[in-house]
Formats: sequence, structure tokens, C-alpha cells
Amino acid sequence: MRRIFLLCLLLGALITGCGDAPERGRLSGATMGTTWSVIYANAGDVDAQRLRSIIEQELLEINAALSTYIPDSEISRLNALEGDVNQQLSSRFAEVLSAGLRISALTDGAYDITVGPLVELWGFGAREFDGLVPAVETVASTAQRVGVQRLEWDEETRVLHRPSAMRIDLSSIAKGYAVDRLSVLLLEQGLDNTLVEIGGELRARGERPEGGPWRLAVESPDPAGQRFIEALVVSDAAVATSGDYRNFFEVDGQRYSHLVDPRTGYPVAHELVSVTVIHENCMEADGLATGLIVLGLESALALAEAQGLAAHFVSRGEKGLEVHYTSAFSPYRYQTGDGASE
Repeated sequence: MRRIFLLCLLLGALITGCGDAPERGRLSGATMGTTWSVIYANAGDVDAQRLRSIIEQELLEINAALSTYIPDSEISRLNALEGDVNQQLSSRFAEVLSAGLRISALTDGAYDITVGPLVELWGFGAREFDGLVPAVETVASTAQRVGVQRLEWDEETRVLHRPSAMRIDLSSIAKGYAVDRLSVLLLEQGLDNTLVEIGGELRARGERPEGGPWRLAVESPDPAGQRFIEALVVSDAAVATSGDYRNFFEVDGQRYSHLVDPRTGYPVAHELVSVTVIHENCMEADGLATGLIVLGLESALALAEAQGLAAHFVSRGEKGLEVHYTSAFSPYRYQTGDGASE
């Protein structure tokens, strides 16, 4: 059974205005092992069937380039090549790869598009966990196949040099990329008040059909507590979350997260539970959320603040969950009349 190991929090629950107003249009479907949905204003002026066809065609083309679960996709064919490889990539593949390499550099390698072999070793990829913690030697040998610093990328010619036995996996930002692409397609169709969501990653444009900014909620990592831990208001921005509380296993009382640190070869073992990033595009937000949660609270908060990122962190504290956020995140918090976040 396929596990979606990067999108661990559900974003996108509308905390007000959820009803289907006459001017509100909705389309949804399945893609990338999850679901997609689009909300748009002025539904009466839109040919919904034509719009669905445009959306689904774009998603098919994205999967044809980036899906590691389609054997003849561009990325699958690249990964299947033996030995050292020099390959010119399509413009779509190149755009996402370049973003992944930028985020890796920014996070000092905490985000890594070659980490797949380690993820699978720990039982969070295509291979199911067998109940055994990998031996130190096995982790070390697998780690030899990981590390973006071993890739050589010419962004101008779109030629990638990939050493033998290494694999590229862009699933950690492919959904964010797809969200961005659909948002642009909707704008090209004359729809400038839209909300696009794929697997919990979002991009809002303009206003809600009922007026005012889009109102969203971040699900709480504590299933026994309140449903949402933060309410947001966004317009012309993307929101992505990465978390470690849904996908993990325990052996002899030790908890192993699906989030594997490519720098150590081992699942992260720190107090940070989830990271939400608001950015101008969803692809960047998607990758940044993953890289920041791997870094851990102190390093991630310092990096996000230094880079001016709008980032929200939930960590485990002595008295339960604790919330932290950067100064750039503050304007997006939904405030009630008394100034408190709702």
C-alpha cells in the first residue's frame, strides 16, 4: 500500500463560508495518490466540464514528468538508467529540480531530493516496514547513494549528471508544483479568485467568492485536543505543512518518524511536530516545510527568521504542544475581535 509520507497534516478546512454559495464553483478529483480540489468564484460564467478537462490534462502531464509511481514517466526512466548518467531534462522537470536544489542549499542539506533510498530502507517508501531496525552498516552503505552535492546540474542547458545508483525523487515538492500550475491555469481562464488544493497543499488567489480573504485552518497534531491549532487568513499566497505525527513506527519503545534526515541517515528524533510555511508559491512552501521540520525547532526557527519566511511551528513541550512562529507569519493569523487568534 502506498504511503504518502510528506503530507502529514490536513490543511484547507474553511473555518467560515464553507457553504456552496450560488457564485461558488467546486471541482475535485484524484491525482498523485491523493485528491485535488478547486474552488472558484463566478461559477455561473464558467464551463465547468471544459475547466475540468484543462485541469486533468495538466495533472496528467505533470505526472508523466514527475511521478515515480508511473514506470514510463520521465523521472522513472531517468532513475532506471544504469551507471553514470548525463541527461537533458524537460523544462517542467528542470523547474522542479532547480527548486529542490535551491531548498537543499538553503537548509544545509536537511532537504534532499535523493533521500529516497534511506526512506525506503526505514520502511516508509514502496517497501513496507519489516519490524526490524536497519543495522548501522546498512544505513551507512545506503547513505552512500544519497546526497545532492553529488549531482551536477546545468540549469541553462538543463543537463543533469547523476552518478551511478542514485535516484531522484521530487514527490516532496511535486504536489506544490502542481498546485501552482493549476492556480496559473485558472488565472489564464479568467478566474482570479480561486483556491487550489492537492493533498493538503494550498494556493489562494484573490478573495473568497463571498468576499474577503480566504480563511483556512491548520489541523492540530493532537487528535485528543482541539481540531485546529491555528486559523489563517491568506490572499495571493500558498500554504504547505509537513508533520511527523501520523506516519511512524515504534520498536522497543523507540519512536521512528517517516522524516529521515539525509545528513545522518536516521529518522529525526526531536521535539518538532509540524511546520507550516506560507510563501508566494506552493512548490517552495512545500519543500521548505519539509526541510525545516528535519532541521528541528531551534535551527529551523532561526533559519526561517533570518530568511524572512512566514513559518509556524508546533513542538512537544513538557506541558503539551507548544506553538512558535516567525514575525513574518504574524500577519496571516486570523484574529478575533479581542485580538486573539481564533
